[in-house]
Amino acid sequence: MKVTQEKLPDSQLGLEIEIPAETSQKVYNTNLQNVARNANIPGFRKGKVPRQVVVQKLGLHVKAVTLEELIKSSLSDAIEQEAIESLGNYQLKTPFEELVEQFTPGNAFTFSAIIEVPPIIQLGDYSSLSVQAEEVPYNPEEVENWFKERQEKLATLIPVEDRAADWEDVAIIDYQAYEVTETGEKGEAIADIKDTDFKVNLKSGTLVEGMVEGIVGMQAEEAKEITVTFPKDYPMEQVAGKPVLFEITLKELKAKELPELDDDFAEEVSEFETLEELKTSLEKEYREEAEEATNNNIDTAIVNELVKISEVEIPESLVQEEITQVLRETLMRLEQMGIDPRAIFTQDNIPQLRDNARSEAVQRLKQNLILKQVAQSEAIAVADSEIQERSNEIRSRLSGEKIDLERLRAIVTEELTAEKTLEALQEKVKVELVPQGTLTPPEEAEEAAANATVEAEAVEVTEEA
Repeated sequence: MKVTQEKLPDSQLGLEIEIPAETSQKVYNTNLQNVARNANIPGFRKGKVPRQVVVQKLGLHVKAVTLEELIKSSLSDAIEQEAIESLGNYQLKTPFEELVEQFTPGNAFTFSAIIEVPPIIQLGDYSSLSVQAEEVPYNPEEVENWFKERQEKLATLIPVEDRAADWEDVAIIDYQAYEVTETGEKGEAIADIKDTDFKVNLKSGTLVEGMVEGIVGMQAEEAKEITVTFPKDYPMEQVAGKPVLFEITLKELKAKELPELDDDFAEEVSEFETLEELKTSLEKEYREEAEEATNNNIDTAIVNELVKISEVEIPESLVQEEITQVLRETLMRLEQMGIDPRAIFTQDNIPQLRDNARSEAVQRLKQNLILKQVAQSEAIAVADSEIQERSNEIRSRLSGEKIDLERLRAIVTEELTAEKTLEALQEKVKVELVPQGTLTPPEEAEEAAANATVEAEAVEVTEEA
């Protein structure tokens, strides 16, 4: 069988395959005989239909079946003959219907197909690579904030009657939201944004910007109207980017009486007997977190630079699989936030969501493929004992859940290999640590903060509902 190869972009290979005349005739004759034996044609007994009648009545069908069989078998034979590593997908360059018209049994027949081959990676020279990464310092305020959060959870709420609401108080309110007309007047009530006896901590960022600020200064049993504007990307379309008027009644006001930070407090909130032991443990934990964050920044900087200096061709089927994975992870995050994914993942916008996720999917694939190639170049291997230990840790955390052990082992092996590869790269690459925030453009930091706020507000709305 004659086969001609043509290298194509995106990890594809073009194949021109010539099917010998005798092969096309043999397969056609076999299929014609099979059809003749089973054909039900008026005026003839089953299995007794003359060949010329079968050809006249069902010839086109037999040609199509024959050609389809020949294409599949010859593609398989060509891949084996040329020792090609194929991903199993193929695409005909000419529509199948046109090929059927061109096909004549008993004559040699040539067709062209495109197959996908494993990704092609050409690593850049990482032996002399130099990168910058942000250093995340240990912040003692994290320990202080930890204590403050636990104090607030254990705080005793004392009724307040002799003053107005102030920051850090707890207010019990009733509220109802209304649309705002074009003239700035109160419109129709918004059914999904209302509550009674709602407890709110008077802290910045607790509610939509402007609400807490409006409550501060109110007296118990006072009613007030507050107009705020919701963020443009707020998950509830009815109010996103629009002004909303809230009718708020402050029913009760309470101040927090925080517990003393002493050994009794430490015993209540932790497994430690003394406050000093708890503080020492927290300092160690936050220092380790800062070191891990710095290390992650180094890894990210190295991988991003490797992507820049390397060339990677990825077959489209792998890209589509990764896009699906990106969207699946997004869906899981939405569910964890309490947002119904069906409000975002609709039949109409899924194609657009897939287009939006493509860039992230391609970047992730490139990073993973490059790390695997480096691991192969550096002969990095993971011991079976390490795989077993990590697998056992995961299984203990997922106790009671059904686990695909073979899949778990594959995932753990990939994770450990990537970790060891990054460790090896850190020894080879020159890393310059720079102060936190140095490499993050202000607009990216603002966008990340805005996204975090939107997620928090989405959770708040879900809780209120």
